[in-house]
Amino acid sequence: MGDSSKVLATFFGDKDFPVEWASEEEKQLFWFYDDTHCPYPISPMYFSIGGWWGPTCEYMYRRFGAPFGKGWIGKKVNGYVYSAVVPRDPDEAAKIAPYYMMVMPTYAQEFTKWWEERYLPEVKRNFEYLDTFPTETATLPELMIFLEEALDIQERHFRLHWILNLAQFQASLDFQAAVGEVIGQVDPALMGRILISVKDRNWDSIENLWRLKEKVKADADLKAAFHKGETASAIIPLLEKTDKGKAFLDEVRAYAKEYGMKPLHTHEYINKLWVEDITPIVETINGYLVTDYDFPSAYKAIVDDQAKAMNELRALIPATATKEQRERVENAMALAVKMMPLTPDHHFYFDQGTYARMRLVFLAIGRHLKKIGLLDDPEDVFYLEYEQLRWYVANPKTESNPNGFDGKAVIKQNRRAREEAWKVRPRDWVGTVTQWSMYEEPYHTLWGWPQKFEREKEAAAPKGVVKGLAAAAGVAEGTARIVIGPEDFDKVKKGEIMVCVMTNPAWVVVFTKIAAVVCDAGGVLAHPAVVAREFGIPAVVGTSVGTRTIKTGDRIRVNGNTGIVEILG
Repeated sequence: MGDSSKVLATFFGDKDFPVEWASEEEKQLFWFYDDTHCPYPISPMYFSIGGWWGPTCEYMYRRFGAPFGKGWIGKKVNGYVYSAVVPRDPDEAAKIAPYYMMVMPTYAQEFTKWWEERYLPEVKRNFEYLDTFPTETATLPELMIFLEEALDIQERHFRLHWILNLAQFQASLDFQAAVGEVIGQVDPALMGRILISVKDRNWDSIENLWRLKEKVKADADLKAAFHKGETASAIIPLLEKTDKGKAFLDEVRAYAKEYGMKPLHTHEYINKLWVEDITPIVETINGYLVTDYDFPSAYKAIVDDQAKAMNELRALIPATATKEQRERVENAMALAVKMMPLTPDHHFYFDQGTYARMRLVFLAIGRHLKKIGLLDDPEDVFYLEYEQLRWYVANPKTESNPNGFDGKAVIKQNRRAREEAWKVRPRDWVGTVTQWSMYEEPYHTLWGWPQKFEREKEAAAPKGVVKGLAAAAGVAEGTARIVIGPEDFDKVKKGEIMVCVMTNPAWVVVFTKIAAVVCDAGGVLAHPAVVAREFGIPAVVGTSVGTRTIKTGDRIRVNGNTGIVEILG
């Protein structure tokens, strides 16, 4: 493999962070902590089914003939998800690369038509089936078969996820290549202002929340309940006391049915959904009231800035450029912009909508198992692994069957193990870093590599300074607010700077009032970076230590141009 196989670093575990290896082959891979998707200790059920890694990733590499890998696998280390891309044999990669280059432009050109005409209708039909299955009257065998069908749907949806992902990736690459050849090097901030989505399900979600806020603002009785209650936990009981309040809560629940298939962290089954608990929605409406968030003007500013950025790029095209060169840039830009809504929309349908519905399927089984005495709480189902659940429902340990599977004992043990994992501080990576895994494989850059690796060699940041990746341009100074999850959204005041581990689509609503965002996890194409650019606020991601170094109330300066966060006092 030549230079590609050169070993740059290794870590196989120590007393502070022990690692169990299944084989020598495992140790030769670069395993990076998945703080982008799964920043917290993972549940046994989610990890055992495979999450986003595994079979659908093998499908992705096989379908496209991607030369930059043949598999993407997961490993649980001290309770946390780590993943590794498995490289292809160099000779095999060289043979398949021309096929990849041949088909990818067609995926980029045609995918939006496929999405609208074939794939999205299929996804909606699958959701209708999952949403209308009679879970409360089904027998246990029927529920377990329903689970298998739901898992088939999940796998299909994440195959579609990868088709979408690579098609969009290719459109962006083609745009960048056209710009590079015709114009030359362009400020990444300008490209970031262009490559945003201005029409998607997340914007629909925000607009409809704003409409609910406007309804409260225009009604003295509703407004009084929000003013008197101050927080969602107090506002909801006040609304439930009046017919007008009950009618408004019905509208909130209708909103939740449409947009609430999302939890705190989407890549899990264990977190409660907005459709199950409307508290985060009411908290967000309250926040919109306090800040008097004006969706039309905020949205118009973003749309106008994108149009302005596109004109700025056009102005950079040399006067000597040919008509064909100008058309190449224009067409590549139009296609890339057209594809941008696919990022938030695939989050809405796949990362949010599909995993959320899987949670509800498991909960239906959990409720049935509680009813027949096999579980103490429906939520306990997530503390069994997939095969353990099947063993348990078919052959449970009981007084009359002492040799059956002791599901309750396993749940207790798995709960304890996950609780212990919360005490662990995950390392950024384990295994073996090679030239290929760090500097040639493309996907790990979404997690902030190779910058994180290079930062390990640097001198420690000066006291009062946090270093990360410059993810969205601009400089903002303000009060820091540590945000763990939606339960903290109502605490965030307008103009504060959110400091968090990671965001996902469920967090978009809080971006309407913050001045900047700082994340422990992620790279420049991760969710907080993309959304920050869409909202026109500075972002620094991939800091690893932001939430441990910065405290709520600190005065900080976020420089989204340099990736530096200063703690001013």
